Amino acid sequence: MSFELLNTLIMKKIIFVGVLFFSFAFTIPISNETASVSIAPESSLIINGTTNISSFKCKFNMGEINSPIPLYYTIVDQKMFFEKAKLVLNNHCFDCGHKGMNRDFLALLKSDEYPEILLELKEINPNSDDASLVNATLLLHLAGNTKRYQVPIVLEESKDIHVSGTLKLNIGDFDLQAPKKALGLIVVSEEITISFDMVFKENKN
Repeated sequence: MSFELLNTLIMKKIIFVGVLFFSFAFTIPISNETASVSIAPESSLIINGTTNISSFKCKFNMGEINSPIPLYYTIVDQKMFFEKAKLVLNNHCFDCGHKGMNRDFLALLKSDEYPEILLELKEINPNSDDASLVNATLLLHLAGNTKRYQVPIVLEESKDIHVSGTLKLNIGDFDLQAPKKALGLIVVSEEITISFDMVFKENKN
């Protein structure tokens, strides 16, 4: 395989993974462009957590994301930089399995004051160790605080774009306090994981 072809394939993978949280196109762009895709209903985004006696998961209702979102991006030296690439998740659209858990989840995230989680994509670039992965740099806005993360993403290319990965974080970094239940006998861990398995479809002009 020639260097030029290999470089083209790498750049194509970087471009495709830009749809992870937002919207994107299926051709190699020139800098300062816009594009759009839609999130397929079979996609999933789940917040996983544990207590000292069990585990729990809160699944986002992907049907709440039903409109394409425009994406503004620029390519510089095999890296893609994004502006206004934001995915808004309404806290009330997470289902933790029953009303009590839903109520505790909303309270944990201070939903009365901060009703949304905001994921903002800033940059994507090749993973130097594994050609099947790309690295996404994103900002997570949660409960009035913002943290930056770099997340390795698995990319599968077929008719649509399929991306998956996990983001591990500590809720203490966002000034959130893990709740205790049953007179302190049940303690929720501060470590949680956001798991995503997303399918994106191109919006034709």
